[in-house]
Amino acid sequence: MKKVLLGVDVGTSGCKILALEETGTILGSVVEEYPCYAPQEGWSEQDPEDWWKATAAGLRKITADLKGQPIAAVSFSGQMHGMVALDKSNRVIRRAILWNDQRTGKQCDEITRAAGGLEGLLAVTNNRMLTGYTGGKILWMKENEPENYARTAAVLNPKDYIRFRLGGELATDVSDASGTGFYNVKEHSWAHDLIRKAGLDPSIFPKVLESTDLAGRVGKEAAAETGIPEGTPLGAGGGDAVISTTGLGLVQPGRVGITLGTSGVVAMGLPSFLPNPGGNLQVFCGNAPGAYNAMGVTLAAAGSYQWFRNSLGTYEMAAAKKEGKSAFRLLDEEAAAVPAGSDGLIFLPYLTGERAPINDPDAKGAFLGLTSRHQKGHFARAVLEGVAFSLRQVYDQIQSIGTNIISKEIVLAGGGAKSPLWRQIFADVFQLPVRTVYGSAEGGSFGAALAAGVTAGIWADLLETVPLIRMESTTLPGTENAGLYESQYQIYTRFYGALKWSYRTHL
Repeated sequence: MKKVLLGVDVGTSGCKILALEETGTILGSVVEEYPCYAPQEGWSEQDPEDWWKATAAGLRKITADLKGQPIAAVSFSGQMHGMVALDKSNRVIRRAILWNDQRTGKQCDEITRAAGGLEGLLAVTNNRMLTGYTGGKILWMKENEPENYARTAAVLNPKDYIRFRLGGELATDVSDASGTGFYNVKEHSWAHDLIRKAGLDPSIFPKVLESTDLAGRVGKEAAAETGIPEGTPLGAGGGDAVISTTGLGLVQPGRVGITLGTSGVVAMGLPSFLPNPGGNLQVFCGNAPGAYNAMGVTLAAAGSYQWFRNSLGTYEMAAAKKEGKSAFRLLDEEAAAVPAGSDGLIFLPYLTGERAPINDPDAKGAFLGLTSRHQKGHFARAVLEGVAFSLRQVYDQIQSIGTNIISKEIVLAGGGAKSPLWRQIFADVFQLPVRTVYGSAEGGSFGAALAAGVTAGIWADLLETVPLIRMESTTLPGTENAGLYESQYQIYTRFYGALKWSYRTHL
């Protein structure tokens, strides 16, 4: 009987668990949702107990579906940068503060000053301290909830907490450690001096493992609660933005991966460690030992299209329910009837501030170039094109950090990759072939399952998993829209600078 590998992805909207046969065939997946809380504007929190209940429920379902097939290992993916504070008894102190929480601007500035300014910070971590990162959240807790900070004995990221609950160690992996803002990615170690300068205790940061390392085994109580056999190996796993690229075969340089989830991720494997001038990108440790990834994360990619559907697509949602179709498909049909370039209508996708390519939490979204001839289809298409322009800006930044960082193709993943129209827009805007691959719609859970196979010894390393990631579709760029999109892209890139002054003006 063939062995099975499980990938557990602790996402923002829910936990996804994928079962992968050792042959590389996906056997199935389940999703269990949980709520997100916003106590104040710009705040975003979740209860780790909700993650655990969802994970346990999903594992019970997936093990029942496997009908006795042996589970070789479980590994993990998860939303990055979240802060789970534990006391000395390993109990959760407060709700986790998430990656998309924007409350820590003051603390990020303080940490940057403690490092001697941006250049001093980049010399240590090679990354800016962004509002989404874990580091600013810990300092925020110390300054605003001192009683909670005083009780804190350890801080974990979301997927690390779930692994710990299953019987794993108090640990993180190199990719999630990179996303705290306190990790020296070049030296593969916590930046202890910077942590102390920021006024924090280095002892609360867990040990760091490689993504494919063994990080514990399922315990007796967790086995009873989840259905996973006691003693099953647990891999360290990786942060979702990084391990998703493993699931796209980006272990080595040569192709760019773009993930169209709620956020958008543009990522490439690097030939070696490279400096990150200005900190415009995120240069993190990869899932293979010694590997590095350069990536830029936008905050509202497919999330922009979801906002458009929810806010302006009520007719399509009602029609979709009646016809048994997807509202996104109906909006795509309206957008496809509009010429490329949306007759000059341009969308800026800065709906929740922005990380890459502009690093501005105050940035605001906009439709620009509006005239009386524009209809709903123009707006829908402009959203699709605006997200593509934004992600091309990130790709251009990645290319600028080193020589020979060139891609001959795009591997597109995430829910947005299901849209043939969006795939064609990306091909035309980038003037590169756009491909989807087996498992690309599964996100981090697929990459986590591949990593689990290395932990279990089924594959010697992640390079051996690349042949399993076979191509499913190819969309070639058309030449007829190349000039139009290039011209419109150049206009798009100038709008942020022209409007920036208004983002900080409060009337």
